[in-house]
Amino acid sequence: EGEVVKNSVLNALEVGYRVIDTAQIYGNEVSIGEALVESGIPREELYITTKIWVDNMSKAKLIPSLKESLEKLQTDYVDLTLIHWPGKNENVEEYMQALLEAKSLGLTKEIGVSNFNIELLDKAFDAVGKENIATNQIELSPYLQNQKLVSYMLEKGIKVTSYMTLAYGEVLKEPLIIDIAGKYKVTPAQIVLAWALAKEFAVIPS
Repeated sequence: EGEVVKNSVLNALEVGYRVIDTAQIYGNEVSIGEALVESGIPREELYITTKIWVDNMSKAKLIPSLKESLEKLQTDYVDLTLIHWPGKNENVEEYMQALLEAKSLGLTKEIGVSNFNIELLDKAFDAVGKENIATNQIELSPYLQNQKLVSYMLEKGIKVTSYMTLAYGEVLKEPLIIDIAGKYKVTPAQIVLAWALAKEFAVIPS
């Protein structure tokens, strides 16, 4: 939180990061916004994602909550806004249509979902059309490959975004990964990230 987040983001930007992934529930949008302004990097060079938390997924709350996120991030728009968790299944149409309205208002360039299974993806498709859903961000790592869901997303033309790709570092301790890294004279993290990129995932290396 606070200065720790701000300094981490500034350091990441300094070494070349241009994609920022945050969420309302993380409680760090203010610190990220301060870092983005202080960095002086032109907004068009950045790709910023935030996520709508379950408390804000009603039609009445979603757009106001996104506007609040934009104020905290000190930007007029984000590049991608996701529904963070599915919430109650019967609300899918309501919050997806509210999210699409946010896009039409210019608050976000793209919209998508996170942690959706096949059934929920189908409901999201029915609500706004699959052409309007940029990605489904899901937990994926060598430990959790979720092949059925990934195959379905690719079949439907939905970009796969993986988070916890390094399993919070646990996969880096795996003897097989260490052996492969030694063979190719690279780090275990590079092996795992190469695996994910070879599968054409958009990767969040956590």
